[in-house]
Amino acid sequence: MNHSFTSKIIEEVEHEFNGLGRTIFELSPLLQYINKKTKSANRGSKARSSFANLYALYVLIEDYVNKGYLEKGDYAEYEGADFTPLLRRMRELPFGAKLQNHALNNRANDDFHKYFPEDDRRPITRNVSLRKYWINKALLTVSVGEHKYSLAQVILRIIDLYVETKRESFSQFIEDCERLQEANEKGNDEAAGFIRSLLSPERDARLFEVVSYAVLKAHFSTEIIFIGETRDSIEEEALRLFKTGRTNANDGGIDFVMKPLGRFFQVTEALDVKKYFLDIDKVERYPISFVIKTTLDIAEIRSRLEDGAKEQYGVREIVQRYMTAIEDIFNIPKLIGIFNVLADQGRVSEVLDEIIRWSKVEFNIEDGLDSAESVADEDEDTDD
Repeated sequence: MNHSFTSKIIEEVEHEFNGLGRTIFELSPLLQYINKKTKSANRGSKARSSFANLYALYVLIEDYVNKGYLEKGDYAEYEGADFTPLLRRMRELPFGAKLQNHALNNRANDDFHKYFPEDDRRPITRNVSLRKYWINKALLTVSVGEHKYSLAQVILRIIDLYVETKRESFSQFIEDCERLQEANEKGNDEAAGFIRSLLSPERDARLFEVVSYAVLKAHFSTEIIFIGETRDSIEEEALRLFKTGRTNANDGGIDFVMKPLGRFFQVTEALDVKKYFLDIDKVERYPISFVIKTTLDIAEIRSRLEDGAKEQYGVREIVQRYMTAIEDIFNIPKLIGIFNVLADQGRVSEVLDEIIRWSKVEFNIEDGLDSAESVADEDEDTDD
């Protein structure tokens, strides 16, 4: 796979090994894996970043270098790195503040195996009972003729370069949003077009979730219900939508929650029937509204889900129970229609403010959400 960042990787390897960049790259599954996980580098904030798996490799390679194993050859005798310092170090790295343990424990290895199924090696070796970790030295070494080359230091530089490239892209996205906010305040409708462009199938799932949340939050905020413990205590209350945390958080499959109705919203980009029903099962078939990154007609989506349910379960009563649990569906055309109404009401700035605010949180450019509005930490999934 060649993409815009591939040349940067090969350039770094060329510099390290005096013209052997392409050769070593083609001989190293680990470099090729890193190449696959950095394809979003120059695609701006539209593309999902693969920080978790890359950082799991980074901290173990950094430990390997810091402990002096570039110079000494007895890494097989090393007692291993402890889990807690490794995770702490991952969270110290740019964009890593909310990362959890999954990449270290199995996700990076499973992801590597997905791309290289014929290779029996795994990048990370661990002793579960002792909570000790090692980088696989065999994958850190490439032989060209009679010479062996260690990739440790060049991999650290490549990941550093990727992170810096992403930092610049994310910062530029926020700057663009803030510029459009200023333009919108002067009556320019460029901001509305920009927001519509973010609601497209090609956009990163992380951005889609942020934008759909901003649109739906503004949409529901004008709806009023009457609620109270007794007839005499009934009061008006506006609907409020809360985001349960960063995208891909450990939140049991719930992305937004509405107060006071207690509605659940799950954002997804797939039409995998099993995933939908798994989300429904997680909350014991409590009704869920799905926000789907697709332009498919809502009737077609329901039809596909029902056909999948019939194929999976076959029993009409069970199928009906699952379908009834799908409270509402918001696809891209429906979200754009809702946003168009908001734009006609002069509420573009309200939506853009929320996009800027949550984008800073998602990209770890700025934190500081009130705890009431963020109740789950990030658990980054990294399939580009």
